[in-house]
This record gives sequence, C-alpha cells and structure tokens, in this order.
Amino acid sequence: MDPVIIVGAGPVGLTLALALARQEVPSVVLDEGSGKDEPRPARTAVLREETAALLERLTGAALGEQGARWAGWRSLRRRQVMNEVTFDAADPAPLHIAQHFLTDALRAAVVGEPLVEVAVDSRLDAIEQERSGVSAHSKGPKGTWWRGSYLVGCDGPRSTVRKLQDIRFPGRTAVERHAVATLRAELPWEGRALLHRMPPWRSSGEVTARPLPDGAWRLDWLLPPGKDLVTPETLVARIRETLAGWTDGPTPAYDLLDTGVHTVHHRLARRWRVGRVFLAGDAAHLLGALGTQGLDEGLRDADNLAWKLAPAWHHGPHEALLDSYQAERRGVVAARLRAADQVLPLLRGGGGLRHYVPGAARGHDALLTDGHLGRGALGASGAYAGSPLAPRQLEGEIAVETPPGSQVDDVRVTAEDGTFVRLRDRLGRGALLVVLIAPGTGVWARKHWVSAGVMPRLAAAVTALPHPAELLVAEEYPGAPAHSVLLVRPDGHLVTAFGGVRPADLYAAAEATLGGTVKEQARAGAGAR
Repeated sequence: MDPVIIVGAGPVGLTLALALARQEVPSVVLDEGSGKDEPRPARTAVLREETAALLERLTGAALGEQGARWAGWRSLRRRQVMNEVTFDAADPAPLHIAQHFLTDALRAAVVGEPLVEVAVDSRLDAIEQERSGVSAHSKGPKGTWWRGSYLVGCDGPRSTVRKLQDIRFPGRTAVERHAVATLRAELPWEGRALLHRMPPWRSSGEVTARPLPDGAWRLDWLLPPGKDLVTPETLVARIRETLAGWTDGPTPAYDLLDTGVHTVHHRLARRWRVGRVFLAGDAAHLLGALGTQGLDEGLRDADNLAWKLAPAWHHGPHEALLDSYQAERRGVVAARLRAADQVLPLLRGGGGLRHYVPGAARGHDALLTDGHLGRGALGASGAYAGSPLAPRQLEGEIAVETPPGSQVDDVRVTAEDGTFVRLRDRLGRGALLVVLIAPGTGVWARKHWVSAGVMPRLAAAVTALPHPAELLVAEEYPGAPAHSVLLVRPDGHLVTAFGGVRPADLYAAAEATLGGTVKEQARAGAGAR
C-alpha cells in the first residue's frame, strides 16, 4: 500500500504524519522549504489542555517547559476589573508557546520515525487522482512524481492543494489587525494574562498581554480599521505608552525580542474532501479573531483525520468514515466562525448594546474572556453531537456529565497489563476505548477482579467488536454510576455510555463509529474501487 502524501511541513502536517505513524501508516511529507524554521518569538499559539497533551504524546517532549501555563486571566476596562479567572487542577490553564518550539519538537520526533519521510525543497505543482490512489508532482532540485494512497493538503492559507482541486475558499479578509510585540519586562501581573479595554491613557482601543517563559510577554494591540502602516516608530511608542500606563510611572526597562502585524481573516473551504484528497489546518479554514487558537483547530483536524485514514489504509475504503471528517471538523469550525461574525460587531462597536442593556459591558468582557481562553461559543473546541458517526438511540444508553461527541475527562484508569495510566495516554493508537466504571478496583491487584463480576462478559464483548478495542477500568467518571460502560473514539470523543454490560448495543455503537455495518462498508468500498 502506498504512503499517505502530506503537503506542508508545518505543525499540522507534521502532527498528521506522526499520528498516522502511531497507527502504522507510512507517509511522505512534501516540504517546500529547507527543513528549518526561523525562530519568531512574536508568532505564538495558545493550545487547549487536550491539544497540548496530543502533541506531547506524539513528540515525547515536555512542551510545558518550553511554553507558559498562566496562573490566571484578568480583564480590565479602564481601571476597573471586569472579569478574573484563576486556574487550578479543576480548571487548567491553556499552554502559550512560541510556534517554532512546536515545529522543532515535531521535526525532532519525525527524524526518529521510520514511517515518516520528509522531502525538503519539494514544491507541489500537480495532482492526479485515480480509483486506486493519487499521484503528486513536486518541483525542485529533485522534482519527481510521488505515488500515494491519499493526499492531505496542510499547506496553509494559500494552499496549492486547494487551488489544484478547484475548491472555493470564501469568507472575509482582514476582519481585524493587531500590532504584535514580544518583549521581556517586569509587569505587575506576574504569570497572569491580561485583556485591557479602553486603557486610561487612550480613549479607545484594546491591548492583550500574555506571559511566555523567562519573563517574556506577547503584547497585541487591536488596530483601528484601515490599512495604515505600523511603523517601527509607532510600535515603539505604543510599547512605551502601554508599559508606562501599567506601571503608573516612567516606562520600565524592557528588551524587545520580535515584532509583527497579525491580520485576522475568516475563511472556510467549501469542501474538505475531494476523492482521495483532503484539506486540513489553514488550508481548510482561517479563524482566530480572539486569542491565537487557529493552530489549535488545525491540530484537531489532524487528530480527527488520522484515525479515520488508518482503517481505510489498512483495510480498504471506509467512505462514510472518511466523509465524516468534513462533516465533523467543518461543522465545528463553521460554528465558531458564525459565533464570531455575530458577536464581534457588538464587541467592537463604538456604541452597541452596552448603552441600552444594564450589565452588557461586563457580559461583553465575559465573551471576550471565553474567546481568549478557548471557552464558550467563541472559543470552545466544539462537540460532534450531530456527527454522521453517532449511533442511533440504543435502549441501554445513559447520560454522564460528558455529552456524546464531546472530549472525555482525563481520569485515571487501569490498563490491561494492570498499570495505572491516564485515559488520555491511551488515545491516538487507532483503537476504540471501552471504559468500565468499577469503584474499589484501584485498591486491589488486577488479578483479583479481572475474572470476577461483569469483567469476563465485558472482555468477551470487547474482543468481539468489529474494530480493535482496549478495555480499561476506572474507579469513577463524572456522572457515571457504578458498572456503567463508556465507549470512546481514538481521538478521545465520547461515543456513548451504557448502564451495564450490553454486548449487542456496544457492538452496534462501535459499528456506527466506524461508519456503518461491516456489510455497508464492504458495499461502499466496492463502489469506490
């Protein structure tokens, strides 16, 4: 079987390559560059906890040591505190990290992965699809044709893959512009991120400060509408004015590390799949009006697509499963874009509802906080509740605190070898996860309860599933009663929960998660061939 061709060697493309390798799927990554990235401290990413965990699983790197997890978040309007969040174990902070650190960690992991080949100085210029595979031609010193089973365009906003497949990319250009500076300085909010709207030294405007390691900060100033150039002189003036305003005195000493202009676009590709060709990351969508979470969504694209390509690569076409990638991921991103388009005019307007609705200003700051922290309609990662892979209603289903289609909580589980691990550590291996909630098992050696109670019957049901699955045991899960059984997808989203061991229902849910019954997949595969 030919490898998967991945076009683009940024964080999304490299993440996809490593995620496929964990499921024993080879890939070739076409990198139009030299294989090295210029460090840019002003280009950073904010990653949700589960996305950072995904990268750490794939790279083996302790990314938390290269990035910063904030102690809290504060929202100010003039001098008044409007909203404040303190992070703890129950409400963990996102990871703020320079993007070149992520790329370096991913490249280092790829070097040691025999299933991943990176072809540098290889710029895509042609794609040809057939029923049995796809061919891609690259220009460069070693221009050649590459043969693949599937091809994924992770080649950014100006995606060549998207253009060659004639996929429209509608949306809005320059929704917002921000002047950006990364600097070292001592600010009054050590370890805490800050959103300051209408600061006292200006009649309007907005500035955000996000901590980075080693005393560094990323500062973003929302620019007024227009295309006025941000000159070095005007940016330095903003830095000095802002730092002096925050410290109530002369401008403190600072070390300027990097600057830039961040322009926000809102675009969404019409199609994310054309036959054996897929889009992911910025090639498929542009968003991120609040915070710097566009990369987070791209990494989730890679995680979603990897576990769906793996069964198709190993066992033949799973058309419904592959089609669900667009339905799930495009649906989530489209919802975020719609929410931003509806809310931003209110948040950025000079008048707006706050002049008429008591408390609206505080509500606006809460919305902004949600967007920056990856929460609520503006920032949450979204669930796949309406997924075509969701099983039809089954009699034995019960409700737990995690809604179907949402990311599961990272509880402690006992693995099949008797070791205690985190549930999140078992993700991304291509297997379904079946989790039995059995209070008290944590205090007994596995040999004492593995053959008792419902375990033998559940183990037999898991072995009989139509897809590889791993049986795990947890002492507790939020909202789940004793002896309930959770079915979890390889990317960590809950399929459903059952009140007890129900082999027939578990089998039906697993079939639905794979895109239909075995017979339906066989018919779809025959049609695709």
